[in-house]
Amino acid sequence: MKHKDTIIQSLKLQKHREGGYFAEIHRSTEEIDTNRIGGKRSVLTSIYYMLTDDSPIGHFHINQSDIVHYFHIGDPILYLIVHPNGHLEKKLLGLDIEKGHQPQLIVKGGCWKASVLQQGTYGLIGEAVAPGFDYRDSLIAEPQNFRNLFPQLWSELAPYVSTR
Repeated sequence: MKHKDTIIQSLKLQKHREGGYFAEIHRSTEEIDTNRIGGKRSVLTSIYYMLTDDSPIGHFHINQSDIVHYFHIGDPILYLIVHPNGHLEKKLLGLDIEKGHQPQLIVKGGCWKASVLQQGTYGLIGEAVAPGFDYRDSLIAEPQNFRNLFPQLWSELAPYVSTR
């Protein structure tokens, strides 16, 4: 059994709709009121998220909440973040700071993001979301709509937009 398979089984990771694998590990029972659909949200949620050589892309999506990404183990993951003003930012999440990696990354709510395992077998991270993650607050990019939003970036972003 490969190391990535051991991690998937040990952490009980499941396939994620954005790509890769995940498992929710915490959802606070305390809730807060929001102006979002359905109103209340957990104060905080946390997941494990893993990209692998057979599922190397977390396709573009947007979330209303801020998300903190923590690198745990494996190979670095490139994040492409498109801010509401259309500015594209690239960050490498990993542990080799001398090579420009960041061990932690914050993506503000309202930004589109994709993640890519560019080489290696797997990269395992943790994510903390506040207010807590809710599928009603998240949207996966649709190719035509995303292209219309960011026509000047389309050729660079297209490989990371889901066609499912």
